Amino acid sequence: MSWILIAIIAYLILAIVNLADKFLLDKVLPSTKTYTFLVGLLGLIVFLLAPWFLEWPGTYLLVFNIIIGAVFPIALLLLYKALKDGEASSVITLIGGSMPIFTLILSILFLGEIFNSRQWIAIGFLLIGTIIISWIPKDKKTLLNTIVEWLDFGKKQKSYGTIIAIGSALSFAVFFIGSKYLYNAQTFFSAFIWIRLGTFLAVLFLLINGNSRREIFNSIKNLKGKKSLLFFGNQSLAAIGSFLQSYAIALGSVALVSALQGVQYAFLLVIGGLITILYPKIVKENIAKSVIIQKIIAIVLISIGLYFITT
Repeated sequence: MSWILIAIIAYLILAIVNLADKFLLDKVLPSTKTYTFLVGLLGLIVFLLAPWFLEWPGTYLLVFNIIIGAVFPIALLLLYKALKDGEASSVITLIGGSMPIFTLILSILFLGEIFNSRQWIAIGFLLIGTIIISWIPKDKKTLLNTIVEWLDFGKKQKSYGTIIAIGSALSFAVFFIGSKYLYNAQTFFSAFIWIRLGTFLAVLFLLINGNSRREIFNSIKNLKGKKSLLFFGNQSLAAIGSFLQSYAIALGSVALVSALQGVQYAFLLVIGGLITILYPKIVKENIAKSVIIQKIIAIVLISIGLYFITT
């Protein structure tokens, strides 16, 4: 199966997961620390594959596996923090637009990735489409006004939420670049398992602080019945999406897989729109005519990018 098709399937699954995450964080498990801790803890499930796939990578690669795995929960915490401190639409746009750019730059600098002219064209269309589709207009703001707000032109201090969002995007990019390096240096399944160990060890630090520890344990105690089924069901789906995304990165270009993030936003648009129409109490998205036109334009641009990658 082509790495492009694997990436598209992964982003379809992750789009569903993201919508569920939004609902779960609002209604079921509002503690971002608990959410991040459980994600890291559940990652240990992959150790069930250890007897068949885990290989000793050597001291250097073992340490690097753990370090890269530890970057992932940092990126998650920064993402959740940015969503709390800043306007959600601006944060999502900033992370969705800047993370592929960071990944592209880092892939060239540290992995030596080289792209032909068609791939550069594809990257351009995918990035522009991603920015457009993830930008949600509010109060008739223009895209330029939104960018000005992100960067706080004319102000002495930059928005705290903006800085955190950029930190999250950069952390995700570092995680993807580091993962690609490790997949090249080891067998895929072995590297995948070791990286998840690093993620688990990192989230254990959340238990050091007494207040954080009590917050996490109290939240876990309240996660019962249907709430637990929703959470663990969504995390099972997230594990599949994350695995497929990682496998696509292992097989193909990490920069191109990252640039395909716009496909996930396209799926979010369609799925979120359908849920808004059918079940508005669960998820409510902006389905105004101007927004739909904007998203259609973005989907066309992303489709053109996909065309240049696949031909």
